[in-house]
Amino acid sequence: MATDSSALAAWEKLVPRQVATNGIELRVHEAGEAEGTPIVLCHGFPELAFSWRHQVAALADAGHRVIVPDLRGYGGSSRPEDPAAYDVATLCADLVGLLGALGLDDAVFVGHDWGAALVWHLALLHPQRVRAVAGLSVPPAPRSPVAPVSILRRRLGEDFYICWFQHPAQPDAALRADLRRTLLAREAPGPAWAARDEPAAPRPGWLAEGELSVYLRAFDETGFTGGLNYYRNIDRNWELMEPLDGGTVDQPSFFAIGSRDPVGMFSPTDGLRRVLTDLRGQLVLDGAGHWIQQERPAEVNAALLDFLGSL
Repeated sequence: MATDSSALAAWEKLVPRQVATNGIELRVHEAGEAEGTPIVLCHGFPELAFSWRHQVAALADAGHRVIVPDLRGYGGSSRPEDPAAYDVATLCADLVGLLGALGLDDAVFVGHDWGAALVWHLALLHPQRVRAVAGLSVPPAPRSPVAPVSILRRRLGEDFYICWFQHPAQPDAALRADLRRTLLAREAPGPAWAARDEPAAPRPGWLAEGELSVYLRAFDETGFTGGLNYYRNIDRNWELMEPLDGGTVDQPSFFAIGSRDPVGMFSPTDGLRRVLTDLRGQLVLDGAGHWIQQERPAEVNAALLDFLGSL
């Protein structure tokens, strides 16, 4: 595994480019040989393409073509102002357009957090463009009987972070008020968290100060509204995806999660095989939290390479 400093140094050698797709531009980093199996890595919230710094070299060294975008709303990519521009069908169209712009028919898609939710939907909406799919930290979920946010409000309360994120402006300002505190938060932000006057939590050992600085610079420039707009489309996504109710992901698939990831409390993984008909691997990283590809990169890389070797 690369050390923090070497992973950062290797990332900084990559030269990103702007790729036009679906009426916007994505900033895209690439590594590996053009003829290698294309692998698109999709980050979550609040993250960047940089979140995959430990995976890029490992996958490229194994002969794959690695494609890592800042997703819509993040980093150097376009950030439309209209919250409705962030529904999952539009986000999937960004990725399909990215393939077209790069001259690719299909690719293996790997996502973490919101990126995982995105690639699961991509496999359903555009199955011919998805050669295989892997999700980290957020499993695919069957369609809920009613709009999801109403369920979360009833079960977890209005202060639950996803419910709080539905409010315009207030969460955006609260998250931006102290970037370091936000990015190092040990709990999901909510109104109680926002109201407290406290210093940032200590930086975890897996995140070097230079790496944290990459996030601090990026979110100082962009704020968090683009990422928050993903959450603000949860109920709209539920409506848009109704035609896919009961659909299954039939491409080869893989899923990994940390045993201490709080997402597992409200997104259970016991029904994976009802959705993933060709599940070729499932990994629970004992003691790991939510940011597994950064926290435990060697194990995640090994699992991804095993999965890719099965294709």
